[in-house]
Amino acid sequence: MSELIPITITVGDRSYRIKVEPEHEESVRKTARFIHDKVQEFKQQFAGKDMQDYVSMALIWFATQNAQQVQGQLLSQELEEGFNRLDALLDKQIAAMGAEGGQ
Repeated sequence: MSELIPITITVGDRSYRIKVEPEHEESVRKTARFIHDKVQEFKQQFAGKDMQDYVSMALIWFATQNAQQVQGQLLSQELEEGFNRLDALLDKQIAAMGAEGGQ
């Protein structure tokens, strides 16, 4: 395990000092920046809320997007597995037909 490095990220109007593994730093910074940008977007769309509302909306949006991607990946895996089973059945049937024709 590598040594953790301290970084500062901003979400909403607050800065947070966190420690991350060096290989995750870029990903954490990109995610924090994406959430920060989404908070700013919600501030423009829904004036009059407080910062906690905007942060909550952004995080719910982010989590929902992530969940949809995971569901899409699971569906893709299920489809691939189904096609592989179908392909195996077709290969088996073709092989059986070839064996019958060779008799």
